[in-house]
Amino acid sequence: MSWFGRQLRSAVNSKPGIRLRRRYGLGLAVVANHEIDGITVPADVVVYFSDLTNKAYQLEQWLPSLEKLHESRPVLLVFRKVQTLRYFRRRTGLPKIFVRRLDDLVNLYTSNNFKLCLYVNNGVQNFQSLSVPGPVHVHINHGESDKLSMVSNQAKAYDRVLVAGPAAVERHRQVLRDFDLGRLIAVGRPQLDADFKPLLPPYPGRTIMYAPTWEGENEANNYTSLDTVGESVIRHLVTKPGIRIIYKPHPRVLGSNTAGVAQAHARIVEALGAENPWGITHVVAEEQNILDLFEDADAMITDISSVGLDFLYLHPDKPLVVTDRREDLDALHREAPISRCCPVVYAQNVGAVLENLFTQQAAVANAERLAMRAFYFGDDARGESTARFISTIDSLIVERHHRSATHDLGTEDIAEAG
Repeated sequence: MSWFGRQLRSAVNSKPGIRLRRRYGLGLAVVANHEIDGITVPADVVVYFSDLTNKAYQLEQWLPSLEKLHESRPVLLVFRKVQTLRYFRRRTGLPKIFVRRLDDLVNLYTSNNFKLCLYVNNGVQNFQSLSVPGPVHVHINHGESDKLSMVSNQAKAYDRVLVAGPAAVERHRQVLRDFDLGRLIAVGRPQLDADFKPLLPPYPGRTIMYAPTWEGENEANNYTSLDTVGESVIRHLVTKPGIRIIYKPHPRVLGSNTAGVAQAHARIVEALGAENPWGITHVVAEEQNILDLFEDADAMITDISSVGLDFLYLHPDKPLVVTDRREDLDALHREAPISRCCPVVYAQNVGAVLENLFTQQAAVANAERLAMRAFYFGDDARGESTARFISTIDSLIVERHHRSATHDLGTEDIAEAG
């Protein structure tokens, strides 16, 4: 156990109220009366995450890159929900701390010389961390997609915003008003630099993945195909001999409270679990890493989300189909450029698109797909994004140090003149 952990445990055990609650099984999370004041936690970079475990995937995909960064810049994961810290305890060895109260968060920051804070989403409680002016505050998001939610006016709150490539820059330019595009730094997609391995047994036929997104917080951010064409896609594919299906729903589809989405999900799971004439074992993948499952897939059907773009980056030679929930192809081409280089499926053309899935891919020039890949992720070769991410963090820290030193010197001059 770390020195900080021993000190915190000692402080907790010294409080009779907490010991009593532990004895009766109420647990530390119920009380959480600990105070953080003057505690030193060695770290250069804080990764701030305020959400519950239903959004853990947003941080989880960054862990390999953060662990690599930790080799040169000590990283600390700061959580505002104790159950989320416990979730990540099983997934990474990076140092972690749970901070319940705003006062304790500010005390933690001011008692340390944290140089930079990273944010993987736009959680409301991010603004409590942003209230501390010392570190460089950097938004890194949790994916690259054409969803409306990818561009928020909240971007103006951060010192810098790291994006994947030219598409994200253009997205910010089109949507935001009075935003300094100089705050954007393109670093590619470090999460895609990992070495992904197949998870499923080898299969002699073809494997097609259907990976729908969730329904979003509102209709404007609803891109799921589950309640429009999802069942039709699965019903068509299960009739085909030699086709193994991987169904990989977005984590937030599981337990969805939207009736149409929840019902479609349940019926798809039932259909894939039913016996079929060819003895094919289809896969419902709720927990597996989707990027590893890419290695098992010969083709992808997905919605407007990061999944399609990641698949394009990692496997530009494999068939990719995106869905059009609103059945407005002109609007889709404007809002999601990826739709210009792959087939688009909607309610009326499910059969036609899927029947020709592997022949249609050949009709789209490979050069066009590679150009679209570069538009979203830049021209870096695979493996270079992580190095660019780390060097960008280093540069931002050094730049802030020089500015702070200059500012302090200027303050001393003013004081002397007074």
